[in-house]
Amino acid sequence: MAGEKHVDTKLVGMDENKQNSGNAGLGLEILQIIKDSQQQHGLRHGDYQRYRGYCSRRLRRIRKTLGFKMGNRHKFTGKKITVEMLSDSRYLLIVLMEAERAWSYAMQLKQEANTEPRKRFHLLSRLRKAAKNGERLERLCESPRVDAKTKLEAQAYTSYLSGMVQFELQQWKAAMEAFNKCKTIYEKLASAFTEEQAVLYHQRVEEISPNIRYCAYNIGDQNAMNDLMQMRLSAGGGGGMMAEKLETLITQTRAKQAATMSEVEWRGRTVPVKIDKARIFLLGLGDNEAAITQAANEETKERLYETLLVECRDTIQAVREEIKSDSKQRERAVDNETGKVSNLQYLHSYLTYIKLCTVVKRNESMAHVLHAKLKEPQPDESKRGPRPQDLIRLYEIILQSLAELSALQGLEEDHTFQKEVSLKTLVYKAYRCFFIAQSYVLVKKWSEALVLYERVLKYAREVQSKAKSLNNSLKDLPDVQELISEVNAEKYSLQAAAILDTGDVPEIPQQLQVKDNKPLCERLEAFHLDPALLGKQPNLVQFPPDFQPIPCKPLFFDLALNHVAFPPLDDKVEQKGKGGLTGYIKGIFGFGS
Repeated sequence: MAGEKHVDTKLVGMDENKQNSGNAGLGLEILQIIKDSQQQHGLRHGDYQRYRGYCSRRLRRIRKTLGFKMGNRHKFTGKKITVEMLSDSRYLLIVLMEAERAWSYAMQLKQEANTEPRKRFHLLSRLRKAAKNGERLERLCESPRVDAKTKLEAQAYTSYLSGMVQFELQQWKAAMEAFNKCKTIYEKLASAFTEEQAVLYHQRVEEISPNIRYCAYNIGDQNAMNDLMQMRLSAGGGGGMMAEKLETLITQTRAKQAATMSEVEWRGRTVPVKIDKARIFLLGLGDNEAAITQAANEETKERLYETLLVECRDTIQAVREEIKSDSKQRERAVDNETGKVSNLQYLHSYLTYIKLCTVVKRNESMAHVLHAKLKEPQPDESKRGPRPQDLIRLYEIILQSLAELSALQGLEEDHTFQKEVSLKTLVYKAYRCFFIAQSYVLVKKWSEALVLYERVLKYAREVQSKAKSLNNSLKDLPDVQELISEVNAEKYSLQAAAILDTGDVPEIPQQLQVKDNKPLCERLEAFHLDPALLGKQPNLVQFPPDFQPIPCKPLFFDLALNHVAFPPLDDKVEQKGKGGLTGYIKGIFGFGS
């Protein structure tokens, strides 16, 4: 709440400066205000409900400041802001906040409409209200009291809201015209100001461009899909609202194209595809792979890999649920007559194959980047750089994925496929063994590293001997010959380092190697080299310690007690009288007391 008041105070000061700056008229930084408010109150994390609450609270504060009350606590009396009332720019801010509140409510309902389709009607109602408030703001800004920049921003804001309404109604031509008008105004405003002030307008233009291309695609422009893919590539690895909007538009575009796809062919077998989610995924698979190939940097490539894996997992889950729901499929997954796996199960195996191959490619790409960094000298030794252990983990994931590939249902009898997987397994085993050897080199275990380098050469020669009959399967694999050359160079370096390491051991004086069985705590005044101190059972202290004599607690004996004569106490002891039965009765009734 304190932050909200600070923003309002800042805005009021800005408005007062504008009013006192001659005859420039009333002004309102519409785009700057809504962007700052959205970033500070929820939209950075997509929390539209929080932003809507902020708009309501800000409206109440501004109305209270201006004395523009809508009745009292008992009765509501609606009031409209007219041109004659424009003595303060905060009257324009009231209309702007009403439009933002309705728009944020519509976006909140759009998120909820994925699971509750009935909320789409309420969504359209809120969007229409936001567009209506935008038109009110534009009419108020036509007053001669308002400056030209505010008029242009109001027109662009109204066009944006109108385009959103037409976009949700799927009236693509009208939506495209509104978005183009908004884009043109913001481009003109950006060209009229300095670069620092124009950044905000350029960002708004970038946000609108995907909607324009999507409208163009629905109107009939076939190149719009390629434009959307290029926009996703240019978005980089940042993600955020822009990336989410692009992903949504691309998915909607593929959904329209998926109606023409009915089957897919893989390893000589044609499988019908009846699940819509699987159609959309398979249709966009080629575009995703092309986008990964064209990625400008490794961060973008990794983000695209993650997006592809998420889509693939969702598609596999949809196919798995379809298999479970089909009772006949559950009862007999394999045709008894032919012994072939059913179409749904074969489609599931194909999608799993795509997922596992994507995991292999992603980890191989990450390993390639780490290997390049491993060869570079580290300028700052205090920072932790890449280590061979990092690459070992990546190659273990690759080998695990290859093991799952060989166990796919429906491919047990495909001997060519099994040979390809086994060949890839040998290649990646060689690379894993190579980096295990390098990790041993770092800790100066020369013999273990040399044995592992020999194992790498064994794997590499085996790959070369088996690859003659499977030339096509080596296209996507790392170069084994390059690995052999690197291993030979590392072997020579290892042997030289081992010789230097043994030669650098200094001669230890004989007097320092005197063996002493005393524990360390008893010979702290003299220095002796004791290799046992570095072992698993160092002789530090004697345990358990020996018994030591200690003084006992003294005992006191009263020897004079037996020889002391005590005075008589007969006169102080009461003599009990013999009362008999009478005394007993008196004692019962209390007469004797």
